[in-house]
Amino acid sequence: MNIQALKAFRRKLAADQPTYGLWITLESASLSELAVALGLDWVVIDAEHGNLDWQEIAGHIRATVRSDTVALVRVAERNTCLAKRALDIGADGIVVPWVETVEQLEEAMRDCRYPPQGRRGIGGERATVWGQCLVEHTAEANEQVLVVPIIESIRAVPAVPAMCRVDGAEVFFFGPADFSASAGYRGNGKAPAWPNKFCS
Repeated sequence: MNIQALKAFRRKLAADQPTYGLWITLESASLSELAVALGLDWVVIDAEHGNLDWQEIAGHIRATVRSDTVALVRVAERNTCLAKRALDIGADGIVVPWVETVEQLEEAMRDCRYPPQGRRGIGGERATVWGQCLVEHTAEANEQVLVVPIIESIRAVPAVPAMCRVDGAEVFFFGPADFSASAGYRGNGKAPAWPNKFCS
């Protein structure tokens, strides 16, 4: 877990500054190295769509070590095992697709926190420097981990204000393609009717 990068990212959020990042869908870890070299604030390594395997994901995470670039993994679904695996190989957090309710977001938070606040198992993997830093990592991980839900359906809209009050909810992504599809405008994320229809 890259505490330095997480703190820098949160400082920008607290100061209401824009952050910039790169969505990674291709295998080469050089893309994440370029993101670091360009001074980007974050990368999202996409394990939901595309063909990235866990070895390639780990390579992207390694490329961000000792940098100011936060490495997030978009998991395929809200799942304790997927979250645990992404965090164990060193991700700074996860991006969770298709979050529609407060309960789903709270479950995602529990997936990413060690007991007693959550159900993340403690493993001797990269995140704990192969077991050498179990005490240090587990002492700070619950507070530092980023859990980023994606709002991708009109069903989620009424729950967003309550989701913003969930402990640990700091950043949300918006998925325009799936959102517009859920509103009946599949393939047309710029349809003029749905913003007026679903936003007050």
